[in-house]
Amino acid sequence: MVVRNNIRQIRKEKGIKQIKMAEDLQVTRQTFTAIEKNKYNPSLELSLKIVKYFDMQFEDVFILEEESNGK
Repeated sequence: MVVRNNIRQIRKEKGIKQIKMAEDLQVTRQTFTAIEKNKYNPSLELSLKIVKYFDMQFEDVFILEEESNGK
């Protein structure tokens, strides 16, 4: 299973700059870029902070997908 996120889309819809959100959540912009590109999964603590920052439900921000490898 793969974890995906809608962070970039949600952030843009809310008009939040990436650098502002990274600073507010006390991570680097580079870390945040990797998270948005699904190259890095945030810790549980950071995931919960992101969900709270957006004031949304966890499943609206993060998605657990089945891997499509023919199984």
